Amino acid sequence: MTEQPMRILVFSHRAEVRESIISAVGRRPATDLGRVDYVEVAGVGDVLAEMDEGNVDLAILDGEAQPTGGIGLCRQLKHEIADCPPIVVAVRRKDDRWLATWSQAEAVLVHPLDPLTAAETVADVLRSRRVPSVHG
Repeated sequence: MTEQPMRILVFSHRAEVRESIISAVGRRPATDLGRVDYVEVAGVGDVLAEMDEGNVDLAILDGEAQPTGGIGLCRQLKHEIADCPPIVVAVRRKDDRWLATWSQAEAVLVHPLDPLTAAETVADVLRSRRVPSVHG
């Protein structure tokens, strides 16, 4: 039986930002996690629809997205979705980390994204979310 790839939602109004996030994290952020599939969305309505469906294992939100940024959106999702998947917020300035913490994000990435750090951060968040399998 093959395990389903985990689904990572990537939100930004700019395609190049979504692409830089996906490139930095990669298709396999860690060998113990397997492959991941990405769902790219450019609008808040699409984020809400995908998150409401419950098929997202992790969301990466662009803190600089327009007109609604990922920081405020993260806080909204954390308050509105009962079992909200983990969220990583990508910000442009290190000084904005406190805002991402306020938003209740599980982790923060800072542009320019370092592929090693981005993949490791996402892998750590995904690992903390996984339910251990029990054999017996």
